[in-house]
Amino acid sequence: MRKTILKIHPKDNVLVALVDLPAGELISHDTGTVTTIDPIQAKHKLAINDIEVGDSIYMYGVLVGKAQARIPAGGLLTTANVVHAANSNLTESKQTSGWQQPDVSAWQNRTFKGYHRADGSVGTANYWLVIPMVFCENRNIEVLQESLLRPLGYGRKKVYETKAQQLINKVKSGGSIEEVLYTEIESGDTAGLESKVFPNVDGIKFLSHTGGCGGIRQDAETLCGLLAGYITHPNVAGATVLSLGCQNAQVSILQREIEKRSPGFSKPLYILDQQTIGKESDMIEQALRQTLAGLIQANQVSRQPAPLSKITIGLECGGSDGFSGISANPAIGYTSDLLVALGGSVILAEFPELCGVEQNLIDRCVEEEDANRFVHLVRTYAQRAEEVGSGFDMNPSPGNIKDGLITDAIKSAGAAKKGGTSPVVNVLDYPEKVTKPGLNLLCTPGNDVESTTAEVGSGANIVLFTTGLGTPTGNPITPVVKIATNTNLYNKMSDIMDLNTGTIIEGEETIEEAGSRILDYVIQVASGEVEVSAVRHGQDDFIPWKRGVSL
Repeated sequence: MRKTILKIHPKDNVLVALVDLPAGELISHDTGTVTTIDPIQAKHKLAINDIEVGDSIYMYGVLVGKAQARIPAGGLLTTANVVHAANSNLTESKQTSGWQQPDVSAWQNRTFKGYHRADGSVGTANYWLVIPMVFCENRNIEVLQESLLRPLGYGRKKVYETKAQQLINKVKSGGSIEEVLYTEIESGDTAGLESKVFPNVDGIKFLSHTGGCGGIRQDAETLCGLLAGYITHPNVAGATVLSLGCQNAQVSILQREIEKRSPGFSKPLYILDQQTIGKESDMIEQALRQTLAGLIQANQVSRQPAPLSKITIGLECGGSDGFSGISANPAIGYTSDLLVALGGSVILAEFPELCGVEQNLIDRCVEEEDANRFVHLVRTYAQRAEEVGSGFDMNPSPGNIKDGLITDAIKSAGAAKKGGTSPVVNVLDYPEKVTKPGLNLLCTPGNDVESTTAEVGSGANIVLFTTGLGTPTGNPITPVVKIATNTNLYNKMSDIMDLNTGTIIEGEETIEEAGSRILDYVIQVASGEVEVSAVRHGQDDFIPWKRGVSL
């Protein structure tokens, strides 16, 4: 029989509704019963006992809010009666060596088929990059994109262009507004695409951006570090770089950042400086010639078996709901623990969404130096947000709040579940590279695309992205696996979802079973056997973080 409520931790004084509950419903829980005072929608919370003004509210065993109005037993928690509160009394690390590794015997001898690089890393894909050093080169990037994609067989299917043409023809023939709005149109034509000239190359990706000059010099240096992370990434075979010449983001900075991440870097890399070359036409011709030469080299690499320890997973959530912290997030947390036990690497980012659970992560740091760095990064980030009149408490979006995440601490306590239970082996500041197997903390915003962009720049060759409301976010070079927290979403947005963990809410699957299933899927994606929805739709989101306040 399906459960209707969940008490996440023995210390909690609220329950999570797993289904819609009418007012007057008698609810049994582990320490007694309570009758609902208000209708409680699924994903929202109700008080177990009377909560008076100023009383602390606990979920996941941690402080997540304070009552600003009396909440009777069985009453609904809302933004009107609860305000954000979180533990801010951080102490030094109490890390112990008692982590209980999960049983990984089922995966011990498993491999995936990846692209082996000279530096020892292994890619889950094989892309060529075309990158501007500065926004002034974005038009040249677009020219190259238009010139290369379709002739090389990497163009997108013209499904919507064909549908649009049918509607335009309707308008030209004098069709009415009603006919345009409601007349049935045929499915789009997908014919006319060229076959791939380079079968071992998954595509050419063009990383347009708005940075590289203006702003502050640190922004340009950080951008160079991020771009170096993509150029040296195991999913990248090589790159064509376009520079204007006079921008803050100088090629010399990029080359220094590349060497820092990959000493003895040996991938094909072509750098063109427009102010040195002169005519745009000459620069474009050189870029075309060199890119095609690079693609010939990239095509010589094929997938070969590799140990699972060569997988680095980025953990991300976006469009979160009240089920995120009890289904999808803990499920990929278990996946994370499995991969760590197998010698792989995991990245937990989104520092504004770790508010209230910092002490747990501090206690999990293997090295005191990392614990101290984590505290410094979090406090500096929070201070900068407050200085511009914001704060971590403003992190939950309208969609989060509507679906039960009414304080940042509630959202954060559930978001942190993505990191599982393993020790923290390293704390990184954006855009540093992952160099240690195990759980790594990376300072990024909570913004979905900025954070995903950063995780990939730090080395993630697979990203697990949980969502309760639905988001199409992807990445140019790394497969982003979309995991629904609830079955309604999975069915409603089946075209952009890859996996469903609503089975946990419905009692059909345990967190451990779902996490194991996700790892099996990761191996398939890493081997190129499954194309995730974000890749299929060409969802190539890329937004560098300028280190300003972004929640």
